[in-house]
Amino acid sequence: MYELVQVSEKCYYINCPAKIGVYAADQDHVYLIDSGNDKDAGRKVRQILERNGWRLAAILNTHSNADHIGGNRYLQGQTGCKVYSAGIEAAFTQYPILEPSFLYGGFPCKDLRHKFLMAQESDVTDFTDEGFPKEIEVIPLPGHFFDMVGFRMPDGVVFLADCISSRETLEKYAVSFVYDVGAYLETLDMVEGMEAAMFVPAHAEAATDLKELVRYNRDKVHEVADGILSICEKPQHFEKILQEVFIGYGLSMNFEQYVLVGSTVRSYLSWLKDTGKLAVTIQDSMLLWQSA
Repeated sequence: MYELVQVSEKCYYINCPAKIGVYAADQDHVYLIDSGNDKDAGRKVRQILERNGWRLAAILNTHSNADHIGGNRYLQGQTGCKVYSAGIEAAFTQYPILEPSFLYGGFPCKDLRHKFLMAQESDVTDFTDEGFPKEIEVIPLPGHFFDMVGFRMPDGVVFLADCISSRETLEKYAVSFVYDVGAYLETLDMVEGMEAAMFVPAHAEAATDLKELVRYNRDKVHEVADGILSICEKPQHFEKILQEVFIGYGLSMNFEQYVLVGSTVRSYLSWLKDTGKLAVTIQDSMLLWQSA
């Protein structure tokens, strides 16, 4: 864990739970793609940079999930580096209480205010800043989260953030987190048609060709959607739908999984309603979902 893997002359990734990219423009300008899940991850990253004689110029955040920005605060405090982000992701990075609040749908109790769902805040600079490395292309990858992006480096290496998961992850957890199902499917279509010298997803193995894995991720989305439609053949309230999803996939519920999977199921319900496959009724002061 935290092994530095070289994928091109100037690009590397640090192998950890959410892969951290490294772009060594030169000895004085090294850029990280994300920063790991906490202060300890940031410390390990700093040690890797020091061993290689690299000075950290900036962190380029793909999105604001805590496992991708958790090392920001430590590294920014240690090096004075900039942290680049944009849009809603920048707001969540500056005000991390937004993530558990969004997932829960209200003020999050203490059980949800921990490092896995709420990073420490960090100062953020927009991608449009004149100091942002102009040779790096920012690639919009919406769907998994609000304004998630990837980055294409000058040598053709593409860091893909969380837009695809490994087969092992999907087989184990089945319902991967998705904020906007329609946008996520469009992103998968776009990624399937992309070419790169090397793709580096955060939660799957780096590879030169990801088309088969993209199709597997897409199939899982439709499988989950079809399962929800089946559950809703009769009118169902949200908690019953969520229970059936957990039971159907053999998932273990705790408070964290309740909000992560629950938020994803709500997103599926929205998408299915917007595409005309689900309808809602209100009976006895309870909102019910049913296949249209």
